Amino acid sequence: MNKIYVGIDISKEKCNLCYRRGLEIVREEECLNEIKALKKAIKAALKAVEAMEEEVLICAEYTGRYIYPLTVTCQELDLFLWLDDPTRIKNSMGLTRGKNDAIDAARIAEYAFRYSDKAVRYSIPDAALVSMKNLLSDREFLLIDKKRYQAQLSDQKRYMDPIDFKHKSTRWKKVIRSIEEQIASIDAEIDALIAADPVLSRQKELLVSIDGIGNRIAINMIAITGGFTRFQNARQFCSFAGLTPYRYDSGTSVRSKAKISKRSNQTMKALLHLSAVTVATRMKEGEYRDYYERKLKEGKHVMCVMNVLRAKLVHRMFSVIKRDTEYTKQYKPAC
Repeated sequence: MNKIYVGIDISKEKCNLCYRRGLEIVREEECLNEIKALKKAIKAALKAVEAMEEEVLICAEYTGRYIYPLTVTCQELDLFLWLDDPTRIKNSMGLTRGKNDAIDAARIAEYAFRYSDKAVRYSIPDAALVSMKNLLSDREFLLIDKKRYQAQLSDQKRYMDPIDFKHKSTRWKKVIRSIEEQIASIDAEIDALIAADPVLSRQKELLVSIDGIGNRIAINMIAITGGFTRFQNARQFCSFAGLTPYRYDSGTSVRSKAKISKRSNQTMKALLHLSAVTVATRMKEGEYRDYYERKLKEGKHVMCVMNVLRAKLVHRMFSVIKRDTEYTKQYKPAC
């Protein structure tokens, strides 16, 4: 059983640390968000509170790239690190007043103590997967910029002098070409990373064997699922991607239809939706199109049918990875 619960509030420049023994705060401090500074601070604190490494549970919010120094520190010191969803930690606190970094660290430490039975040890993903996620993040950023500049060309032509628009168009087209070159470079880097890793290469090969799954959705799926290690099954991923409908009932008066939650990964949800639209309406034939047309004739709402198709695609992606076999339309029982 853990005796020392450490709550860490992470920001860009610094980290606030709160050490609890049960509900009693035994130490609070602040240090730079750097590997060297964190190692020095944690070592000194454990010595001061007379705790061994195996007695410590460190809890922090998952805040994207800012967690990197802490993850490396905990790995090198062999400390149990639990990174949880910020919304879950916030909602667990109930009604609170006041907020600063030191208070947040204390609340995170209390959360670690109260919910230690739910702690899951964080492990740094494979280097290729980390690089893929970083490249995909940069790619998404560039795509947003590209759309913004393209909108300047399509939306403002009618509302300015033709000569001014010509100069404007020339400038933005150069920027768009530059962005497209950078996107192509990122795509080449991602392809090289996958080609150099036999496991990732095999996973991509299996995924693209499914109708409606192309290179882009396959690459994003591998990166987001951590090479299909982050989720135990397709049902968990469907919930993560916002494909699972939930009911909201209370007493005898509140009766709601099952609805999908807006707490989801919007990037993955959008890619899956585009894939579902393609297999349902763009393919000339196939089981997806047959299912889509049959359900519409039965009176089902179009978005309800699309959501089922998105879930079908997810289940098939997890299935081919689990079986390590390319997708086939001919069903073969396991027996």
